Amino acid sequence: MSIEILAAKAKQASIRLGALAGEQKNLALSQIAANLRKNAGKIAATNKIDIGNAEKANLAASLLKRLKFDEKKIEDVCSGIESTITLEDPVGKTLAATELDAGLELYKVSCPIGVIGIIFESRPDALVQISTLCLKSSNACLLKGGSEAEHTNKVLAELITEATDKAGVPSGWLQLLQSREDVRAMLSLDDYIDLIIPRGSNEFVRYIMDNTNIAVLGHADGICHVYVDGLADIKKAVDIAIDSKCQYVAVCNAAETLLVDGKIASEFLPEFKKAAEQKELELRGCEKTAKIISCLPATEQDWKTEYLDNILSVKIVDGLDAAIEHINRYGSGHTDCIVTEDRDKAKKFMELVDSADVFWNASTRFSDGFRYGLGAEVGISTNKIHARGPVGLEGLVIYKWKLIGTGQTVADYSSGGKKFGHKKLNRNFEL
Repeated sequence: MSIEILAAKAKQASIRLGALAGEQKNLALSQIAANLRKNAGKIAATNKIDIGNAEKANLAASLLKRLKFDEKKIEDVCSGIESTITLEDPVGKTLAATELDAGLELYKVSCPIGVIGIIFESRPDALVQISTLCLKSSNACLLKGGSEAEHTNKVLAELITEATDKAGVPSGWLQLLQSREDVRAMLSLDDYIDLIIPRGSNEFVRYIMDNTNIAVLGHADGICHVYVDGLADIKKAVDIAIDSKCQYVAVCNAAETLLVDGKIASEFLPEFKKAAEQKELELRGCEKTAKIISCLPATEQDWKTEYLDNILSVKIVDGLDAAIEHINRYGSGHTDCIVTEDRDKAKKFMELVDSADVFWNASTRFSDGFRYGLGAEVGISTNKIHARGPVGLEGLVIYKWKLIGTGQTVADYSSGGKKFGHKKLNRNFEL
């Protein structure tokens, strides 16, 4: 079946999906979780096939880690689905209400985007998170995962579709694409697809943006920073920096560069080095850093690199302003953290660092849809449009204006016979 036919089916399903009651969507989500748990053994066995093929192909260790989808991870995604069920339905919410004149009421009401095309990396859990968030927000979706997860993604899509068919969700709402040719074809289907969310390398995201007329939401790189201020608590700073980098290195919100105020470097870096050695973390430092701890020399390219590996670049800077300047120059606008006991410095950092997520005394790894209470995420947006940071349910809806009149015409107002009152109303849209 051609990609255009699949997209047309998704478009048709999206229209009916937009009117689906929240209770029915939640029922479908609960049945998805039940079906995944019931077939956990089958999913894990299928995933081992993909892992075996990836190992034979010498896939990078970081990608192998993302690819693994065992019964523990299956349970984790099922818990995520159950968390999504508890969230308020994002569709049909009255965002604003205005009485333009007596008997003429205008409502701004949230609605689904429509059909979303999402291209993601080797993590099978992403397929579950993305599809369930799309369902909860009444969006149809075209999903293209990495070829290394082909078998796992196929069985997951089949189990999800099986569950939603039983729950009465419009058929065709979820379509799984198979090839790179499908991705190229997707980019020309602006008659059917309303939004594309690419998750991959900088080059890949740029390719998507340059080759489609469809709106694109997402981020290219996750070059995240931890800045240790001169007034930081040493232990707190070590713990946050290690967690930001090492809790899980192969993700976009893992820290890639550690910036250290020169006033605290000689005290902080030796303590950090001890903790880094326990994590087998490779450090690449500037010349000043190398005078305090042993490390490999860092180059200009290191400040621009998303390692997704057990590697961290370290730079000593001359205070807060220099740290902010470095982050805004080399960062990707994703997530950046300051560790300090000075509230004024934290305030300045959070105001001037131009990133989607700015933290004070907390690990960059908190930048996540599930941890934010968004019910997981379809991705991280560093765009400055309707969604920024972790994109959960609210990022998957837009709005429409609904006007209720009693026979009014514009001529009555343009002639001066009637005047607008523009009175704000405190009530929800209802017919």
